[in-house]
Amino acid sequence: MIDTEFYLRCIKTLEQACALLQKAEPDSIEYELYRSACVKEFEIILEQSGKLLKKCLRAYKHSAREADKLTFKDIFRHAAHHGLISLEETERWLQYRDNRNNTAHDYGVNFAQKTLVLLPQFITDASRLQQVISQHSHD
Repeated sequence: MIDTEFYLRCIKTLEQACALLQKAEPDSIEYELYRSACVKEFEIILEQSGKLLKKCLRAYKHSAREADKLTFKDIFRHAAHHGLISLEETERWLQYRDNRNNTAHDYGVNFAQKTLVLLPQFITDASRLQQVISQHSHD
């Protein structure tokens, strides 16, 4: 069984941070605090998504070692190939990763704004992925 408890808690934390961000005044310290929390949770969930999905893919490979060699993007492509997620979801996950990679060294407002725009769909996709992983680990 694949434990998704931490992953689910991160999603809930991100949801709460987004809700509080919406209520905060844009020039306030609270806004910056919640924005930073949103960005950090985005990063954590993104990394956890790849790690957890990789564990699911071990069932489709000849060995765990073969699955462990997959890159982040390959993990999501293989997940779509095996019907765990849709092609549309895969494209979004690749976009999330590109956002993270393109802005990895830019922690300014531009990075945060680009990430914040992605968050509503990202939360939906992460929640769906958590369900897929939980269901797959019970099969």
